[in-house]
Amino acid sequence: MDNEVEIKKMVGSIRRFYRVVQNDGAKESKRFALTSSQGNVLRTLYHLGPLSSVDLSRHLYVTASNMTGLVDRLEKKELVSRVRKEGDRRVMLIVLTSEGLELSQALPDPLESKLISGLGHMPVDKVKQLNEAMDQILCLINVNGGDALLSEP
Repeated sequence: MDNEVEIKKMVGSIRRFYRVVQNDGAKESKRFALTSSQGNVLRTLYHLGPLSSVDLSRHLYVTASNMTGLVDRLEKKELVSRVRKEGDRRVMLIVLTSEGLELSQALPDPLESKLISGLGHMPVDKVKQLNEAMDQILCLINVNGGDALLSEP
């Protein structure tokens, strides 16, 4: 009986967390005419500089095919461009355009930044406990490290 109550609380908390993330993405989408995934691409390029599509997909935990679609849409909006890497013409780098740079600077900090900041103030043991709990929850719903957790239709 007690276990059932705690399970319902946990599932409720996960649903609330999901709603907060969805609402945050919806606000960004309306204000900047971007999906949250597109905003993540712009922020990542702003902070890390030009990246190959493969490196970008690894940083954002999306599949290569999803990344191609994201970059295509951002390229149509003239926010990124693809350029050949000097010294290795086989590699295409995704680069912010001047419009993309300007927009990426205006994007608000995502919930991820708030979460990282909050976790940074916790003791290491507590963060490890939370990380283990999240791994267990993801395992229960059959999510593994290779799955694309951020995708865009």
